[in-house]
Amino acid sequence: MFPIVNNRALAPDVRLFEVRAPRIARKQQPGQFVIVRVHDRGERIPLTIAAADPDAGTVTLVVQGVGKTTRLMNRLPDGAALLDVVGPLGRPSEVERFGHVVVVGGGVGTAIAWPTARAFREAGNRVTAVLGARTRDLVILEEELSRASDALHVVTDDGSYGERGLVTDALGRLLERGDVDRVLAIGPVPMMRAVAERTRPLGVPTIVSLNSIMVDGTGMCGGCRVIVGGESRFACVDGPEFDAHEVDFGVLSQRNACYRDAEREALEAFEREPEADLVRVEGVAVAEVAR
Repeated sequence: MFPIVNNRALAPDVRLFEVRAPRIARKQQPGQFVIVRVHDRGERIPLTIAAADPDAGTVTLVVQGVGKTTRLMNRLPDGAALLDVVGPLGRPSEVERFGHVVVVGGGVGTAIAWPTARAFREAGNRVTAVLGARTRDLVILEEELSRASDALHVVTDDGSYGERGLVTDALGRLLERGDVDRVLAIGPVPMMRAVAERTRPLGVPTIVSLNSIMVDGTGMCGGCRVIVGGESRFACVDGPEFDAHEVDFGVLSQRNACYRDAEREALEAFEREPEADLVRVEGVAVAEVAR
């Protein structure tokens, strides 16, 4: 079991978890992830390791409540325990001294951008971060990303905070200066595709972290198959980071939508009777289930 030692809100339906997992905390590197199972009948979901504290033996996970399992996790209190946390999985981010690196985080993708931005800066790069969200309430980890970078640009679709516009607008202005050596983009598939198309004509190396569907995280199930450079790759073992200019985002979108109906049905069943899942989670008190 993996106890939850802290669970706090970052934004509507977005929560930050600190989970006790000492061995993972000692071994993890930026860009890697874990596979989590909440209880013995639950699905396995991939979550990026946003931070780790080897001394405390904890890893930090950021969860957006979109489907059944993420909504279930977001209802768990401190003291509850996750059944499985497997990792660290995936290839670490390629971190070396590139020069000027622009890190773009959209929505909960900021949780992935944060540790990698910090690693780039520690490696001697000048790091500019672009943090995007639909509206002010959904801006997360701004303070953390600001500390991890030399400059931070916040943009919101509706202009309620920071600059009005898209992350590609802010990125475009940075690219016009001609001194960007590398771009890392993490967020929704349409955002990553748009970033790739913005940097492609300029030949600026661009990396994306793919959020494909995963089951086991070891390359055995094939669920996370993506097309990169015309070849099949597995995001869990060959990635999750790939050359953005080589990724077939159309195939990625199609595969991510394969189980949309089943996911909707599972979420509707959970919302009708959440206690059926909550009672299976160790450490959840009767009062929590009743609430």
